[in-house]
Amino acid sequence: MPGKIDAYVDCAYSKFDSERACTYFGVQQIQTPDFFPILSIMPQRCMIYIKSHFPREQYEATFLSLWEWMFYKNVDISKPEKLAELFQSNGYSDSEVRKILAAASSPEFKQALTANTQIALDKGAYGAPWFWVRNAEGKEQPFFGSDRFAFMWMYLGLPFQDVAIVEKSRL
Repeated sequence: MPGKIDAYVDCAYSKFDSERACTYFGVQQIQTPDFFPILSIMPQRCMIYIKSHFPREQYEATFLSLWEWMFYKNVDISKPEKLAELFQSNGYSDSEVRKILAAASSPEFKQALTANTQIALDKGAYGAPWFWVRNAEGKEQPFFGSDRFAFMWMYLGLPFQDVAIVEKSRL
């Protein structure tokens, strides 16, 4: 039963990480929902469809909404009716929502998710967030974890301000 134990450990830890993230980002609530982890196959297939049929900005806004709805609004986005509400709230028409949800059950988008997953596994992915990054020289490397952004930015040669401990001022 390793899967269940791993999920419990992740959820038990998430409580602490969520509180820290709220403080860091200045928001009142980020919580691991009671229904987490979800079976995310349908939302993933829908997002593949959206990415291939809608502008990048719309895809990105919808992607962010998935996280907001699940972790801030406490909505189970694995449920088709809730996913439909999310899409409608992002400006998709009723007919577009029907097409998006239907695509999630189609062989084409089932295979697309399987192929994407296999590519990630072949590159060594073992969890999330997992990033496969190509720099300006065309070289590629993997990065795992939300605490690896500074490493990615260095690899990409991007200017950034790193986290630093500063001495308290004395009054």
